[in-house]
Amino acid sequence: MLRFILSFFGSLFTLITMGAAFVALSIGAVFYIYGRDLPSHEALAQYRPPTISRIYSAEGRIIDEFAKERRLFAPADEIPDLVKNAFISAEDKNFYTHKGYDARGMVAAAVEAAQGGRLRGASTITQQVMKNFLLSGDRSAERKIKELILASRVENVLSKDKILELYLNEIFLGQNSFGVAAAAQTYFNKPLAELQPQEAAYLATLPKKPSNLHPVRHKEAAVDRRNFVLKEMKENGYLTEASYQAARAQPLLSVQNGDYDSYKAQRPPRDYFTDEIRRQLSRDFGEEEFFTGGMAVRATIDPELQAVAAQALQHSLEKYDRSQGIWRGTGKTIPLDQLTNEDDWRNALANVNVPRDINVDGEWFPAVVLSVGSNDARIGIESVGEDEDGHFIPAKDVQWARKRRTDGTLGRKAKVAGDLLEAGEVVLVRAMTKDSDGSFIRWTLRQVSEVQGGFMAMDVNTGRVIAMQGGFSYQNSVFNRATQARRQPGSSFKPFVYASALDSGYTPATIVIDAPIEINTPQGLWRPRNSSNKFYGPTPLRTGIEQSRNLMTIRLAQEVGMDVVGDYARRFGVYDNMGLFLANSLGSEESTLFKMVSAYAMFANGGERVEPTLVDRIQDRFGRTIYRHDQRVCTECDEPGIEIDKAPKIVTNRERVMDPITAYQLTSMMRGVVDRGTASTAINLPVPVAGKTGTTNEARDVWFIGFTNTMVAGCYIGHDTPRPLGRGTYGGNTCGPVFQEFMKAAIKKNGAGKFRVPPGGQFIKIDRFSGARLSDDASGDHVVAEYFRVGEEPLFGVAFDGGFEMGSNLPLFEDAQGGGTTVTTSTGKKAVVGPKASFGTLSSGGLY
Repeated sequence: MLRFILSFFGSLFTLITMGAAFVALSIGAVFYIYGRDLPSHEALAQYRPPTISRIYSAEGRIIDEFAKERRLFAPADEIPDLVKNAFISAEDKNFYTHKGYDARGMVAAAVEAAQGGRLRGASTITQQVMKNFLLSGDRSAERKIKELILASRVENVLSKDKILELYLNEIFLGQNSFGVAAAAQTYFNKPLAELQPQEAAYLATLPKKPSNLHPVRHKEAAVDRRNFVLKEMKENGYLTEASYQAARAQPLLSVQNGDYDSYKAQRPPRDYFTDEIRRQLSRDFGEEEFFTGGMAVRATIDPELQAVAAQALQHSLEKYDRSQGIWRGTGKTIPLDQLTNEDDWRNALANVNVPRDINVDGEWFPAVVLSVGSNDARIGIESVGEDEDGHFIPAKDVQWARKRRTDGTLGRKAKVAGDLLEAGEVVLVRAMTKDSDGSFIRWTLRQVSEVQGGFMAMDVNTGRVIAMQGGFSYQNSVFNRATQARRQPGSSFKPFVYASALDSGYTPATIVIDAPIEINTPQGLWRPRNSSNKFYGPTPLRTGIEQSRNLMTIRLAQEVGMDVVGDYARRFGVYDNMGLFLANSLGSEESTLFKMVSAYAMFANGGERVEPTLVDRIQDRFGRTIYRHDQRVCTECDEPGIEIDKAPKIVTNRERVMDPITAYQLTSMMRGVVDRGTASTAINLPVPVAGKTGTTNEARDVWFIGFTNTMVAGCYIGHDTPRPLGRGTYGGNTCGPVFQEFMKAAIKKNGAGKFRVPPGGQFIKIDRFSGARLSDDASGDHVVAEYFRVGEEPLFGVAFDGGFEMGSNLPLFEDAQGGGTTVTTSTGKKAVVGPKASFGTLSSGGLY
C-alpha cells in the first residue's frame, strides 16, 4: 500500500514537474519567438517627438503656431513632482518599484475578469510607452506579450525619470493636446509649475478616455474621476489629508467653461503674414519638418504697422465697394424657429461661418436679423448683450444700396431696412460712433468687399517685410493676393523701361515724341493710346514717367530694345523670362505684388540686390540657428571705442543690379510722380517720397508702389476674376490713399529722410517741359535740377526722328543726318545711341 501511495505521489510530482517545465519552455519559446523581431527600444533614448513650431514677432511675442500634434516638450526635470505623482497615482502606483511590468496588477486584473468583472489592461507606464512608441494599439495577446518583453528590456536601458518623460510628453490628453505641458495650457492656460493639485489630478484622468471626461460636457464624471485620483494621491503619500480635502472641494474650473482665458486669446488671429511664412517654410524645409520640428521662427512683422496696413487696404476696398451701392450680405441664414429664444439664436449664430477678424473703424460683429419692421430691422449681435430696447438697423443706414436678387438683377434703391434685409439673415455690423468723443450713434450694416487687393511693405536695405495684407479678410479668403495673385502691373512696370534707358546712355532730359503709333501684330493692328487719349509731342523722359505716357514708353522700349528691357525685368526679379513684346513695356505680362515691391526696393537703396524675407531667424528644437537672413558683416560691432553718436560700420556683400547714379536719377524722376504727377493728389507726406502708379486697360487692376529712403510699400486692387473697376478708377485715387495711410504711420514711428545722392555726378537745371538747359540761378515751377554724371556733356537742340515722319513745325525738332551720337554709359563704356537720344534730343522710337 505504501509503495502504491509513494508511486502515486511520485508519478504526480513527475507529472507536475514535467508540466511546469513544459509550461516554462512554452512561455520561453513564446517570448523567444516574439522577442526576435521586435523594434529596437534603444531608439527611445533619441526621442524627438513632434512638437509645435511657433512664430514670434520681432518683439518676441508668440503670434502664431503650427502643429499636427499640439505638443510642448517638457524635460523630466521641468515637470513638477505634483504632476508626476498625479499620473503615477492614476496609472501605475508601483512605477518606481517594478521592472517594467506589474505582476501583482496583472494577477489582480485576471482574477477580476475571472469573477465576471470588467476586463482591464493592468499595463504599467513603461508598457504604455512601448505601445505608444514601438507597437500598435490593437488589443491582442500578441501585442501584450511584446509589451512585456520590450518593457523589461527598456527598464535596463533608460532611467525611470526618462521613461516618465517619454510618457508625459507623448500621451494624448484631448482637445488636440499631446503631453502634459500642452494640456495644462489648453485646459487651464497655465504652465506646469502653476498647476494646483486638483488641476494636475484632472489631467491625470484623461489618458484613458479624454473624450468622455470633457470638463463641460461630462463635468460630473470628470469631477468624480478627478476626486478618485486625488484620493489615490493621498493614499500613496503624495498629498496630506488637508491638501486632499481642500483640492476635492474645489470646483472643476477650465478654459472650456470660460473660467480662464484661452491661450489663443493672448495672440492675434491668424492672418496672411503668418500663413505665408507657413507656406514658404513648408516649401523650403518640407511640410513634415515644419509642422513637427518644433521650430522657433522670428518673423520680421511689425504688429503695429501690420494692423495699420490691414486697415488702410480695408478702408480703400470698402470705400470702393460702398460706392457701387450693391448689397450682397453674407449669404448665410438661421432658421426662423431658432429666433424666438435668445440662447437658441446665439448658439446658432456662433456656428455660422462668417469672418470675425475684421476691425475697420471698430470691430465687426456677426449678427442675425430677428425681425423686420416697417422701417427698421431688429438684430441680435454676437458677444453683445441684449438691452431693454434691443438693437436695430434703422432705415437711413440702408439707403445707400440696392439688393442683388437671386437672378442677378438689382432691386430698387432701399428706403427702409426691409428692402435689404429678411428675418433670419446673418449680417455683419459695427457700432457707428462720434468722431469727437467716441460715443455710440447706431449700429450700421457692413459687408466684405467684393473687390479685393493686396498690400506689402518692406525695409529697402534689409529686405525685411514689415507688413503684408493679402485681402480684405483672412477668415473670408485665405488666398494671399500679395504673393499668390499674378496680375498685370500696368504702368507700375514703366520704371524698369526707363531704368534700362538711363543705364544705356539716356538722361532724364532726353526728348521722346509723344505721338500716335500703329503697330502690325499677328492679332491685328495695335494702336496704343495714352490714358488721356491725347498726344503731347516732344517731351522729356521725366515728364513721360511723371504723367505715365504710354506712347513715350513704347518708343523708348523700341529704342533700347525689348531684349534689354526683358533683361532688366529678370535682373530685378519681376519676371523669370519676360516675353519680348512691346505691349509688355506697358506691364501687360503678369507678376505679383511681392515681386514688384521687392524690385522697387532696389531703386530706393541705390541699386543693390535685396532679397525679401518674412523671417529674420529660425532655430530648431534645440535652439540652434538653422537660418539667418541678414548675412552682412558688422566689422565694428565688438569695438568699445565707437563714438556714442555713430553707428558701427556694416559691410555689405550684396550684388549691384543698377548703377547708383542711374538709381538716383530714376528715384528723382519718380519723386516727380508723387510731387506733381499721377499720384500728387493722393500722396502728401513730410519726407521725400518716390513712386509710380499703375492702371491697366479698363482699370482691371490698379496699383501704386512708392518708397522713402528706408521703406517701400505697394498696393494693387482688382477683382479676383479680372473685370473693369469702372470709370474714374485709377492707381492714384484708389491705391494711393492706402500707401498714404500706411506710410504716414510708418514715418511717424520709424522716421525717414532724404534720398542719398551718390558721388560722381553734378546737378544741372533744365526746363522740365522742354528739356532746355537753364542757368544755375533759374527758378520757378518749370525748373528741375537733374543729376548727370561728371564728364557727361549734355547736348541740346539735336533731334532724331528714328524714321518717324513728323511735321517740321514741332518744337525742338531739327533734322539730323548721320548715324547717332557717342555717349558714356553707366558702366563707363562708350555707346552710340543715335537715333536715340542725349540731352535735349528728340526720338520717335521708329514706330508708326
